[in-house]
This record gives sequence, structure tokens and C-alpha cells, in this order.
Amino acid sequence: MHFLWWIIVGLIAGWATGKIMRGRGYGAFMDIVIGIIGGIIGGWIMRSLGFQGQGGTLYTILVAIGGAVVLTWLIRLVTGNRGDRGGRIDAGRGDTGMRRVA
Repeated sequence: MHFLWWIIVGLIAGWATGKIMRGRGYGAFMDIVIGIIGGIIGGWIMRSLGFQGQGGTLYTILVAIGGAVVLTWLIRLVTGNRGDRGGRIDAGRGDTGMRRVA
């Protein structure tokens, strides 16, 4: 039963992280994996800061989202991949990743 809970929290955290980090994500499976690993990272960070791991469902999801955001940021920092499938912000207009200033 705990394994199913981890998958559900990972799915929510992975989806939310994809929205927060402005990308399409890495696919459903990898979003779940990033969410689950993010939950572990978020829990470790919270325990390191002195917070206890008792806060219910909302606390668990928020900690997992925070950890997944950190993990996604690190993945993008190392790989240079923004998770937007192709490296372009707007593939329809031919932009190459540079945002228009004016």
C-alpha cells in the first residue's frame, strides 16, 4: 500500500514540477520517478532543517514537489536539457530558445 502511495505522490509532484519549471516534463514515467526521488530529497532536506516528517497528505505532496523542483533544476543544470523536447521554446515560429526582448 505504501508503494502505491509513493506512486500517487510522485505523479502529483512530477506533474506539478513540470508546470513550475516551465517545461513539458520528461514523460509520464520519468515525471513519476522524478517525483518519487524528489520526495526522498525533499524529506531529507526538511529533516536536515529540523522539521519532522509528520504533516499529512498536503505536507507530503509539498515536500515532494520541493524536492522534485531541486532535482529537476540539478538535472537541467548538468544536462543542459530544459525538458521542452527539442530545445526550443516555440517550435512553431522557429525560435531557438532565445526569448524576444521587444
